[in-house]
Amino acid sequence: MLAVAMSANAVENGAPITPFGVFDFGSGMLPPPSETGTVGVRAAFYRADELRDNGGDKSAVGLKLKVDSVGVAFVKMTDVELLGGTYGFAAVLPFLDMSNDLSIPIPGGTLALSGKNSAQGDIQVAPIIVKWTPSPGLFTNASLMLQLPTGSYDKNRLINAGTNHWTVSPTFAFTYIMPSGFEVSSNIQVNVNGNNKDTDYRSGIEYQHEFALGQHFGPWTAGLGGYYYQQITDDKAAGATVPDARASVVALGPAVSFFELGSGWPLIWAHAYKEFDARNRSQGTQVALRAAWTF
Repeated sequence: MLAVAMSANAVENGAPITPFGVFDFGSGMLPPPSETGTVGVRAAFYRADELRDNGGDKSAVGLKLKVDSVGVAFVKMTDVELLGGTYGFAAVLPFLDMSNDLSIPIPGGTLALSGKNSAQGDIQVAPIIVKWTPSPGLFTNASLMLQLPTGSYDKNRLINAGTNHWTVSPTFAFTYIMPSGFEVSSNIQVNVNGNNKDTDYRSGIEYQHEFALGQHFGPWTAGLGGYYYQQITDDKAAGATVPDARASVVALGPAVSFFELGSGWPLIWAHAYKEFDARNRSQGTQVALRAAWTF
C-alpha cells in the first residue's frame, strides 16, 4: 500500500532535498567584506493538496502537505583573492514544521496515513564562495554547498525534517542590471545526493534553476520570479534503479525586493510562487520572505 502512495513520488519520500525558491533578485550579488559578516533570515510557507504522476496527471492518492520553515544564514566575505575573485564562506541553520496526510485508495475503501515533524533540518555549509564583478552591472558568484545529515530523522516517519544523507551542491549565480534598471538574475545548482544508510535508498541527481526578471524603481525591484526543477538521474533502492520516477516542476509568480543604502532598513525580498507541470511529486504554492543585515 505504501508502494502505491510512493508511485507518484521521486527522490526519497517525494520531498525536496534542498530548499526551492531561495534566490530571486540579486542572486549573483554578495555582501561586501565586513568585520562581522552578514546575517540573513528566511521564512517560507509551502502548501500542496495534490500529487502528480509520471505523466503529469493528478494521482489517485490524496495529499495534504504543509512545510513551514525558518532559516538563519551567516555569510562572511573577505578581501582574500581566489581564482580572480574574492573568497567567502557561509552556513545556514533551518528549522522546519512539516505535516503530510495521505489518502490511499485500497479495495473496499481508503487508507489514511499521517505524519508530522517539527524540528531542526539539515545544516548547510558553503566552505568556498567566490564572487566576481566582470563588468559594470554584472555580478557573478560560484560556491560549493554541503548539506550535512544533522536534521531530525526517523525512517518510520512519513515525513522528516532531515534527509539522513549528505548532499553536495555546486552552484553558479549571476545578476545583470542594465543601464535602464532592468534586472536579470539566476541561480543554477546541481544536487548530488548520498545514500540513506537506514533505508538503502539513493535519490537521483537534481538540477535546480531559480530566476527573476524585474525593473528597478529607486530602492524597489519588482517583477517575475520562479524556479525550474528536474531530476536528471534515477533513484536507486537497494542498488536497483527505480523506473519512471524522475521528478520535475516549474514555478512562477510575483517577486519584489527593497534595498536603500543608508536607510537603516535591511535588504528585503518577498515572492509568491505557483507550481505547475509537476511530475512525480506534489504541486502547490510557496510564499517566502527574506531579510539580510551586514555588520
